[in-house]
Amino acid sequence: MENVFDTFQARGFIEQVTDRDLVRELLQDSTTCYIGFDPTASSFHIGSLLPIMSLVHMQRAGHRPIAVIGGGTGLVGDPSGKTETRPIMKREEIDKNAVALKEQLSRFIDFSDEKAIMVNNADWLTHLGYVDFLRDIGRHFSVNRMLAAESYRIRLETGLNFIEFNYMLLQAYDFWHLFKHYDCRLQMGGNDQWGNILAGADLTRRLEGKAVHGLTFPLLTTSSGIKMGKTHKGAVWLDPERTSPYDYYQYWINQDDLDIARFLALFTLLPLDEVRRLGALKGSDIREAKGVLAYEATTLCHGRKEADLARQASKGLFGPDKSMASEAAPNYAISTEDLETGIPAYTLFEKTGLCKTRGEARRLISQGGGYLNEQRIKVFDQVIDSKDMRNDSLLLRAGKKRYMKIILG
Repeated sequence: MENVFDTFQARGFIEQVTDRDLVRELLQDSTTCYIGFDPTASSFHIGSLLPIMSLVHMQRAGHRPIAVIGGGTGLVGDPSGKTETRPIMKREEIDKNAVALKEQLSRFIDFSDEKAIMVNNADWLTHLGYVDFLRDIGRHFSVNRMLAAESYRIRLETGLNFIEFNYMLLQAYDFWHLFKHYDCRLQMGGNDQWGNILAGADLTRRLEGKAVHGLTFPLLTTSSGIKMGKTHKGAVWLDPERTSPYDYYQYWINQDDLDIARFLALFTLLPLDEVRRLGALKGSDIREAKGVLAYEATTLCHGRKEADLARQASKGLFGPDKSMASEAAPNYAISTEDLETGIPAYTLFEKTGLCKTRGEARRLISQGGGYLNEQRIKVFDQVIDSKDMRNDSLLLRAGKKRYMKIILG
């Protein structure tokens, strides 16, 4: 089987490595690795998908992933990549989120028979004695070196509190703890974690005289410079209750042509030869590649059945006969009474989420970007009522690609 390090390199996963030759040699044999995940929400979003996919590749190559839920570090708050202090969470909320996150991770990696493990660092960090921790762990850290780390240097401009300053020590302690108890020899994470990963490797070397390693992923943006996972509706979540499988599919199929080859390599498990073939398509042919990206990414996250429904819905909405849109298409239920009374178009666009505010809806429609049943809405306060129903539904469109089916309910 191909060394997973070569897989990472070929697919674009690697930003920095502690030692390329030694890490590749380490991954020749079965290895335990870990990635820490933030427990501040009950769902991952697409910003977490790159590290999740790295665990998929690790497990497929015969390695054992550990997903560390940062319940302990979440009580402190990671300053990395942040310009302001994070809110402190309660342990009960963190534990509840951890259950939901494991369920989502289980769609990607197999936790049965300890093929993968999820642990919560609150289980060991919250039991540390402060004086003992300072004496046994804190003495190994240079304040000057810590302040040179990018995560701290950036925050010094806006203010770094003392509890956040301890974060690097706690994450370093995690790496040492996982080495001691699980023989974990590789930590992976976003490139903003590089300083914390190095601190953990250094602490383990000092305490155990053993070498452990780190690997970071690039911080992804789209070709237009937008952070991955941002849309007009906000974050794109892996939870189908927050982002429907249809909207998830649409997020991928609407990516810029320039990003398709890169995203096929990172976010699907297609063979690289197929990735290269699809990525080389030009002009109108790139639609095939976009469809494959959307279908494969949705299958990984939500399963083949939901991916099939999302693809069917997309073809229905964007095909020649919009009335054939499937029930999987995004829809908004409206009462018969409200529809009989009539609703101004700009109000309905805001209620359905096609626009964030009524002001945004007024501007969209006034500029010719609002459609009802594929007919341009002429004035923003045009009243939409039961007379506009077609096949027991209405079809709203914002711009070229954002649809909403209105049904009675």
